[in-house]
Amino acid sequence: MNPAKSILLASTLILLGACAHTAPNELLSARASYDRAAAGPANQYTPADLHIAKESLARAEKSYTHDGDTVLVRDQAYIAQRKSELAEVLARIEMLRKGIAASDQQEDALTKQDAAKTKAELARTKGALTAEKAQGAATEKELAIEKERRADAEKRAAQSAADLARIGAVKQDERGTVITLSGSVLFASNKFELLPAAQVKIGQVAEALLAGDPGATFVVEGHTDSQGKAATNQTLSVNRANSVRDYLVGHGIAADRITAAGFGSDRTIADNKSAEGRANNRRVEIVVKAGPR
Repeated sequence: MNPAKSILLASTLILLGACAHTAPNELLSARASYDRAAAGPANQYTPADLHIAKESLARAEKSYTHDGDTVLVRDQAYIAQRKSELAEVLARIEMLRKGIAASDQQEDALTKQDAAKTKAELARTKGALTAEKAQGAATEKELAIEKERRADAEKRAAQSAADLARIGAVKQDERGTVITLSGSVLFASNKFELLPAAQVKIGQVAEALLAGDPGATFVVEGHTDSQGKAATNQTLSVNRANSVRDYLVGHGIAADRITAAGFGSDRTIADNKSAEGRANNRRVEIVVKAGPR
């Protein structure tokens, strides 16, 4: 064995010893194939093909160093191995063409048909890798679009919440985002027709809801204090909820996105013994349920 081959073999053994515990088998095979090709007739008869194999192996090594054991690294290593084998095959074919006898180590030289098969396998592998890269690029684009959509939805939701906070009291509970509007601002005593000033306020609510989550749904809940008969309060709460719902639908909210419900005095939030408590209980709540993510 000449000195150059000895150095090459020694460096290969050192490299394999250092990386064998982590490098994938495909990369180890690619290294071994290149070393074998570089030490054989390819170095003399097909140096250009051998150089291509070397560059292909370098790409696989770089990807492995940067990303570790990935599908891409294994595919690149497989391609590098095939290119090294192809360089060997082409070198032996060139030797046969020139009538140069192969050494004992080269008695397993492949025929031209084997060379064509190796080229075909290499082409198929390249095609698979290209398709995988294209799929990866498409997935990344889809993720970027989804990320942008989510960011836009969050921005719109934040702006909508800020707008609603200027119109009425806003809170979060198990139902979703709840906008509370005082019944005394919306309706005359024991009435369910919206006051003129209330129409302006509900119109502002509609604008804020339309600017928010396009997939959100809404429930308008009517509530009363405990004065009067329970049945009367129940009917009043339903009518008031429907009045608000109808006004929102009339100002652009799709009818299938919004429902109404009345609860009479069943869900009080303050003591009905005081005028202030009763005023707090006479209210309309608009519950915003976020759309699917």
